[in-house]
Amino acid sequence: MTKKVVVLGEAREGALRNVSFEAIAAAKKISGGGEVVGVLLGDAVQSLADEMIHYGADRVITVEHPHLKQYTSDGFSQAFMAVYEQENPEAVVFGHTALGKDLSPKIASKLASGLISDVTAIEGEGDDAVFIRPIYSGKAFEKVKNKNGLLFITIRPNNIAPLNHDTSRSGDKSSVSVDITNLRTIIAEVVRKSTEGVDLSEAKVVVAGGRGVKSEEGFAPLQELATLLGGAIGASRGACDANYCDYSLQIGQTGKVVTPDLYIAAGISGAIQHMAGMSNSKVIVAINKDPEATIFKVADYGIVGDLFEVIPMMIEEIKKLKRTD
Repeated sequence: MTKKVVVLGEAREGALRNVSFEAIAAAKKISGGGEVVGVLLGDAVQSLADEMIHYGADRVITVEHPHLKQYTSDGFSQAFMAVYEQENPEAVVFGHTALGKDLSPKIASKLASGLISDVTAIEGEGDDAVFIRPIYSGKAFEKVKNKNGLLFITIRPNNIAPLNHDTSRSGDKSSVSVDITNLRTIIAEVVRKSTEGVDLSEAKVVVAGGRGVKSEEGFAPLQELATLLGGAIGASRGACDANYCDYSLQIGQTGKVVTPDLYIAAGISGAIQHMAGMSNSKVIVAINKDPEATIFKVADYGIVGDLFEVIPMMIEEIKKLKRTD
């Protein structure tokens, strides 16, 4: 049986986040050849509708309102519910992002629906789709199948490959007018503490430092390496607690969960709480002076040595390769 699937796109600073395109790819798998409808909520998002169509959405619905300029669960839930009631889909897909993790339980509660969260892979298609998600801090995985009722999932960024970007794809674009009322929260100002550049949660390369970095200045070579590789900088909780960097960079059970193609852990011992946030990375490189460090148990490549010697060597070799290219 084919399904109509509604996908919530996420915009940040005037551009769509990559997880929006990954969500469309997931929706295509579970639709069984049915319709995939993109949804964009904000104060100026109509210009982004074509991009969702180019990545595979059959049509896109936008809801624009001044109260949607900044995310609030009240405002976004009112807007999304208006679209849901109009479309009455058989399935809904969100990104498992800060926004998705906050909004999806609220929507699921309103719809009296179950929620399959943090999906990292989908086996099969249509009614036969089986959803794989990590449990016990990533130490095990479970397979879940939706037997009846609304299928509602959130997908972890960087795990489901988006479809090819095709500008020849076309689709209908429409808007829905929603009266956003009775907001309990208004965002007056947003103060961003995260570093400039690549979004940590969507980065293909992450260079993370731990207590072994020793100081705020110790992060400089890691930042240089991350920049050379087109990646983002991250940190263990130990480094954040020691005030070497801001908590916005924290990776782990109580921080961000990342699944990059390449994760370089420098001076990180490998506490279970940290590994819960990065153990599903495709390739893990660990740099640590202690040959018995726990991080080596999950690493694909381990380097026993001083990060302040190893990282500069890596930087120099990458620069050589870039000059050769």
